[in-house]
Amino acid sequence: MTIVTTDTPPETPAQTSPVHTLSVFVNNKAGVLMRICQIFARRGYNIDSLVVSQGRDKFFSRMTIGISGDPEGLEQIILQVTKLVDVIHCLEHTKSDSVVKELLLVKFLASKAERTEALQIIDHYGGKTVDLTPESMIAMIHGASSKIDAALTMFSQFEIIETVRTGKVVMARGEKAT
Repeated sequence: MTIVTTDTPPETPAQTSPVHTLSVFVNNKAGVLMRICQIFARRGYNIDSLVVSQGRDKFFSRMTIGISGDPEGLEQIILQVTKLVDVIHCLEHTKSDSVVKELLLVKFLASKAERTEALQIIDHYGGKTVDLTPESMIAMIHGASSKIDAALTMFSQFEIIETVRTGKVVMARGEKAT
């Protein structure tokens, strides 16, 4: 799994563009990711999140790519990615036809007096404490991107040491293939 690390998320113009989530099923071979990324770069799309992992069969991998850019060129990108030799299929997913989740690890300073409030925030977002020292905590929260963003906003009242987000993972609802 590829993990995207950010300590302070930068505000970029790309964040104002529509966000799209693509699932790409590929042969598990060296160089496939590079060829796919080149297609996005040539078309002026920014990759906001990228998760790649081996599938049930070790010969295949699934890529979940979160991108931002002009929606008018997206269909062409999907066609170009699909034409690559090692790509089995490339699909766009929407909120209505798929389940999309992220994972967040956030490490922050929390004195003994601040712990109760921190634990309430973690509980509110359905998270878990995965590390605890006398001076700091690491919380793990998973869910939709908006939930992760909201949790980070709440944790900003503490001194955040570092954050790690996985990026989106997606699975089609029902019997449809991802």
